[in-house]
Amino acid sequence: MIPRVTAIALAVLLAGCASGLVGQGLGGPSVTRVDMSELPGPQGQTGADQNYDYKVGPFDKLIVDVMGIEDLADRRVTVDGSGNISLPIAGVVQVSGLSLGEATNRITEQLRAGYVRNPRVAVNLEQSVSNFVTVDGEVAQPGNYPILPGMTLMRAVAAARGATEFARLREVVIHREVNGRQMIALYDLAAVRRGAYADPVLYPNDIVVVGDSPGRRLFQQIVSVSPLFVSPLVAVLDNNN
Repeated sequence: MIPRVTAIALAVLLAGCASGLVGQGLGGPSVTRVDMSELPGPQGQTGADQNYDYKVGPFDKLIVDVMGIEDLADRRVTVDGSGNISLPIAGVVQVSGLSLGEATNRITEQLRAGYVRNPRVAVNLEQSVSNFVTVDGEVAQPGNYPILPGMTLMRAVAAARGATEFARLREVVIHREVNGRQMIALYDLAAVRRGAYADPVLYPNDIVVVGDSPGRRLFQQIVSVSPLFVSPLVAVLDNNN
């Protein structure tokens, strides 16, 4: 949950702090720039609150290890469609929507309920299926990639085997839903690599497009007066035009 003040501040920014610069698609969506130096998180997180805590989802593969219990040593399990796993002694454990730490605590509680004294449990992620980011455009291997804590724009491009030889590194767009509104941000990946501004944190369901794209073209008018040397361009996407 984000602080109420942060949520209100984001709403004010979206409603009242637009610069007035609008990029118009040909009979399609438009973008209205907002006065922000970073793309907010899905709940409006900004600054130090920009981080992603992995949540277990259906069909993720986990490794559960309980010290001293042979049947629970390095045990591979797959979360079912209802978000449950089944373990000896612990029984059915609902883990969907929990962080790995929370899943560890829940399994520990159910083992105690099964009369295991002081169980020492470790839960690790073997494979993520439910949480991913899409990387498209001028990269070697476009596709969906599992997103783990610490995933950033540069790491996502690296996961896609890097940008192609002639990729337009100044034309990298991130699409994200923020508090129910579609937002996009235009980045200069070369500037990020130089440390001109922070490598942005990514979240599940983000779409990253490297190179020329419809999203990039919507920024055309704005880019002409707002270079990307010191910060990205952030805008609200309006599909109602």
